[in-house]
Amino acid sequence: NSPTSRKPAHYLIMKEIKFLQFENPLKDVIALAIKNLYITEVPVNEILFQETKKEFEGDVTLVVFPWTKVSKKSPEATAIDIGDYIKSSTFPLESYNVVKGFLNLKIESTFWINFLLSVSSDNNLLFSSSSIQAGKSPGYLMVEYSSPNTNKPLHLGHIRNNLLGFSVSQILKANGNKVVMVNLVNDRGIHICKSMLAWEKFGNNETPASTGMKGDHLVGKYYVLFDKKFREQVEELIKNGMSREEAEKKAPLQKEIEEMLRKWEAGDSHTKDLWKTMNNWVYEGFAVTYKKLGVSFDKIYYESDTYLLGKKMVENGLTEKVFFRSDDGSARIDLTDAGLEQKVLLRSDGTSVYITQDIGTAQLRFDDYPGLEKLIYVVGNEQEHHFKVLREIFRKLNRPWADGLFHLSYGMVDLPSGKMKSREGTVVDGDDLIAEIVEQAEMTTKAQGKLDDYDNEVAKDLYHTLGMGALKYFILKVDPKKRMLFNPAESIDLNGNTGPFIQYTYARIRSVLRKGNSIKKVESDFVSHKLSKEEKSLIHLIYLYPQTVREAGENYSPALVANYVYEVAKAYNHFYHDHVIVDESQLETSSFRLKISELTSSVIRESMNLLGINVPERM
Repeated sequence: NSPTSRKPAHYLIMKEIKFLQFENPLKDVIALAIKNLYITEVPVNEILFQETKKEFEGDVTLVVFPWTKVSKKSPEATAIDIGDYIKSSTFPLESYNVVKGFLNLKIESTFWINFLLSVSSDNNLLFSSSSIQAGKSPGYLMVEYSSPNTNKPLHLGHIRNNLLGFSVSQILKANGNKVVMVNLVNDRGIHICKSMLAWEKFGNNETPASTGMKGDHLVGKYYVLFDKKFREQVEELIKNGMSREEAEKKAPLQKEIEEMLRKWEAGDSHTKDLWKTMNNWVYEGFAVTYKKLGVSFDKIYYESDTYLLGKKMVENGLTEKVFFRSDDGSARIDLTDAGLEQKVLLRSDGTSVYITQDIGTAQLRFDDYPGLEKLIYVVGNEQEHHFKVLREIFRKLNRPWADGLFHLSYGMVDLPSGKMKSREGTVVDGDDLIAEIVEQAEMTTKAQGKLDDYDNEVAKDLYHTLGMGALKYFILKVDPKKRMLFNPAESIDLNGNTGPFIQYTYARIRSVLRKGNSIKKVESDFVSHKLSKEEKSLIHLIYLYPQTVREAGENYSPALVANYVYEVAKAYNHFYHDHVIVDESQLETSSFRLKISELTSSVIRESMNLLGINVPERM
């Protein structure tokens, strides 16, 4: 533009309030109000807003109780003072109302219209990491998730782990962080020997090829069989007069797996060959399940590689007097000064324990990725103590990154029938669950008659998209810290707070936009457009996208994104039902509402992508 050209109205207003957000300019005005009204300097970061309660009018709420001491007035009078000051400033405040000590502020409609126009012309203003991070420096992070054992297939608990780890990684990336996604396969140890020994004793050389079973399912079958045979031996010894504790130690199968583990660690060729064969069966099975889930990793670590480094580090720690030998010959560390216990790091026979490999793995990761700031372990809350111990061990070893070990602790998944138990074979198998929920998606969709004109292969892909959307959303909408009850039938509902409801809303919007392609769009600053309640509500929700993703990253909580995108979908449906969006007799209004629709579809797509969920263009 030439120096004499007139800037459009929305440019001037957006420039005045720093283009895309009102919170910081509003805080500046409030700080000035307190300074000028009450002769008191207030740091801007001490001015905090709340979401306005739905029963009151306003876009944001200021709690004024902290300022009554300096105002020497009642909360209501203080709120009125500040509200009047803001109204007299250049800030685009339409109105305010006071409820006790709460100042509810309503932003001018022009702001919301200008915001919509700005982000419609440049989506990066909404979705870029710089918009989401709001000036914060990005980090270099690693997220470990999945971490399966090679003695059983992935089950429902693993599915929550995988979906949570993958989604958290995507959210952290959206916040501008460099993220390395890793998997640690627990491929060795006494639990792995249980499957191996049971197959060797009772398997009759059956293989995935000879049985038609996925490899991880076949190996899991023998893990359950071992437990069954072991329990039979224990009960027999108890009948013969032993205590349960003694019987579990002296059962023949227990002695055999202990001997197998010693042989494995000694490099016995027969034991190692059996281990490699059965592990490969499992890896092939895992790969199929990971593909169905749509999760991936940048690097896979194996405990069989890292435990040796852990053993070496323990030996070095003994030399350096950080660790000590107990009377029974085991290597330990004394953590009582940190409120923990004396922790065994190597057994008296020299074999490693669970934490030994975690010591080696953590060290290897910080060696592999120089500059790594934080290692985030996505592991169930049953392991909270374990990670406290691990962090304290590295503090004792003076590792500078010790405090960068973070346990993203999540709650277990229960079924209506109760807690799952792998050894007893009472888990919900991941593959079976995926198949069941895709089948339910097919039945539900067919019952609605939505895909009658679809090609079979296209319909099949859509059933999978809907089924996985149902599964992922149902799990991720729950706060990670909370224990959850999984109900497959509830997850697939096309109405309510479900993945398919949001997917259907997205498809509806895309249909509206295709219909809107037939009309001539009007480019305007829309200053005369009177925002309806539904339009403003929807634009306000779109405005909250960067804040929501930022908070989800800070809290490692996909649930914040999941419940946010549900609110967006719900708001769009209200808007859709109450307004004519495409009307050739109202081109300016239609153009504005199509902009809202286009941006809403982008917000839904980006939000669902952060959850690892695909959205269909048609449905």
